[in-house]
Amino acid sequence: MSKVVLEIAAFSIEAALNALAAGADRIEFCENPMEGGTTPSYGSLLLLSQLTKQPVFPIIRPRGGDFLYTDREFQVMQNDLMACKQLGFKGAVIGLLKSDGHIDTKRTAALVEAAGSMEISFHRAFDRCKDPFVALEQLIDLGCKRILTSGQVPNVGNAIPMIQSLIEKANDRIVILPGSGVRADNIAKIVTATGAKEMHSSARKAMASKMEFNQPTMQENMHYFDVDIAEIKAMLAAINTTS
Repeated sequence: MSKVVLEIAAFSIEAALNALAAGADRIEFCENPMEGGTTPSYGSLLLLSQLTKQPVFPIIRPRGGDFLYTDREFQVMQNDLMACKQLGFKGAVIGLLKSDGHIDTKRTAALVEAAGSMEISFHRAFDRCKDPFVALEQLIDLGCKRILTSGQVPNVGNAIPMIQSLIEKANDRIVILPGSGVRADNIAKIVTATGAKEMHSSARKAMASKMEFNQPTMQENMHYFDVDIAEIKAMLAAINTTS
């Protein structure tokens, strides 16, 4: 078996650089982890494009919540994708649905076409679609390169048969990228059971604020999110045993 690619979802520039330094193969670059990830600011995109040439795929998602977008929201997505393309990113991550639970094929096609040579991954909006096998064929036809999925349940570890079926049906026409709940203690099992060639994890870790002063009347402790470097290295070690 060839090397398994490990993608890490990073929610800041520091987290992205830390994940790459730990050995991650690709970064899904986002902001706002409590919203499930939204498009990073232009300032963040610009700086990260200057700091690394390793594979970074920004998410193109104008807000949290569902994946049913207004015309103006779609215009924002088009603008953000073009900004990522102009900055030299090699790929981007999108996901759009219609109200009936099917893939928004018209808008997805427009984004894939606009992306040109950029690789387009379709994110976990896929897990909200009505029929995953119909959606699979649609995304292949549209030219998407991979699908991030937890198998239409919250934790991918509980969807091994679905992931197996998707990989079998995909038949190397598109990459099935299992994610959500992937950690060092289960990643090798998922790879071995499904034959997945790529894996996705946030390896997210809450970090205590480095502020020396914390106003006690605010009655809260501030924290931020980074990646767990030890966890990333442990995942890489685990999947290397499956190669």
